[in-house]
Amino acid sequence: MTTSVETDTNPPEDSGRLSLSTAAARNLATTTKSVPQMQGITSRWLLRMLPWVNVPGGSYRVNRRLMHTLGDGRVEFVSTGAEVRVIPAELGELPLLRGFADSSVLEALAGRFAQHEYQPGDVLVEAGQPADRVVLIAHGKLEQVREGEYGDLAVVGVLADGGYFGDDALASPEEVAWDATVRALTPCTVLSLPRQDFLRAVDGSPQLRAHIEAFRDRSLRPTNEHGESSIDIASGHTGEPALPGVFADYELSPREFELSVAQTVLRVHTRVADLYNEPMNQVEQQLRLTVEALRERQEHEMVNNREFGLLHNADLGQRIHTRSGPPTPDDLDELLATVWKDPAFLLAHPRTIAAVGREFNRQGVYPDSVQIGEHHVPAWRGIPLFPCNKIPVSDRGTSSILLMRTGEDSQGVIGLHRTGIPDEFQPSLSVRFMGISEQAVISYLVSAYYSAAVLVPDALGILENVEIGH
Repeated sequence: MTTSVETDTNPPEDSGRLSLSTAAARNLATTTKSVPQMQGITSRWLLRMLPWVNVPGGSYRVNRRLMHTLGDGRVEFVSTGAEVRVIPAELGELPLLRGFADSSVLEALAGRFAQHEYQPGDVLVEAGQPADRVVLIAHGKLEQVREGEYGDLAVVGVLADGGYFGDDALASPEEVAWDATVRALTPCTVLSLPRQDFLRAVDGSPQLRAHIEAFRDRSLRPTNEHGESSIDIASGHTGEPALPGVFADYELSPREFELSVAQTVLRVHTRVADLYNEPMNQVEQQLRLTVEALRERQEHEMVNNREFGLLHNADLGQRIHTRSGPPTPDDLDELLATVWKDPAFLLAHPRTIAAVGREFNRQGVYPDSVQIGEHHVPAWRGIPLFPCNKIPVSDRGTSSILLMRTGEDSQGVIGLHRTGIPDEFQPSLSVRFMGISEQAVISYLVSAYYSAAVLVPDALGILENVEIGH
């Protein structure tokens, strides 16, 4: 019989030890420790760079000059399998039909739209040909091309999901011609309504006929290039001609921005607050992390909130699309052209900034950086480009780049808050003691008040559908 004996190759730590172990020594030592860390804290450049306006009354009214721009929205669709239909009420986004409320007529018009499919390179309409229909873009991207001064072709616009063209052909009492050729850049699904079908619908509906006549009367009012009622001024004259009498008309119902709120209740047990406050105050650390979370939510809302968020409050005329998908130098120049008066900064998701760098490197373009405080940030044409992870990235790998002018004096984008509130802990952020429960839990109500406003439409521009994939 053979007997095997197992030997322990790892003897206990205290066998043969000549000094006190570090594990035991730590029981008597004061550990050097960090304050509680939080991975969700970001740089929050939007909150740092935006000028903040105090709103003592809790709301901010944006007064503008009267504008006669009628209908500049985007049209939405519903689909059943491969079949796409326009939502009848969405036809009210067309300038000609803005404010028309007869649902039966809109449903009849929606039923007259025919669906068409196009492949990249296909021409939908050709410049100079009769403008005989209105076209709604359900899916895809198209470009508008026009002959330049010296005979070459120039891209004058890019249209994408929800866009439309040809609506002016319906508004004109006489037949007009297409002013640009429109061709598909990607596979496209569009819906079109022939002009003759629309005219038959007008003849059959007295309400629609009256609406069209009122629209034509309003369109004859003099306006400037921004759609504001014009101010007539005489210049370069001699003698004593009669000078025009003018006044600057205002919007009768200006928009008001009410302060939004982000709130939470911080709870700390009295035993923790009493016994475990050395060397760090537990209540202070809990409050610090709670305030950081509230500020992160505040920035998210200022970007994404449907009522006042920047992504949803940019004028549709200030939204442009990339020409090829990835963000190129030409695309950023086009974005700068939308906010050309004193642009302050660009804002993009970190992955979008990486895509900008890749595309610039591919083209051999190396943008400069600018110093903001102690930070060096990338810039384009001297405009700093800040990261913001609150700008969403779609499932298709697309995102947006924002460009804004800031400040009240510049008629730009501003942040709104209220200082001097009771129990204020930070500007427009209060920490209010709520009492101690029967379970000996201390409660604090932590509230942050904020909003954002775009004073004039050209203060904010967005480059949409930016492809950020490799």
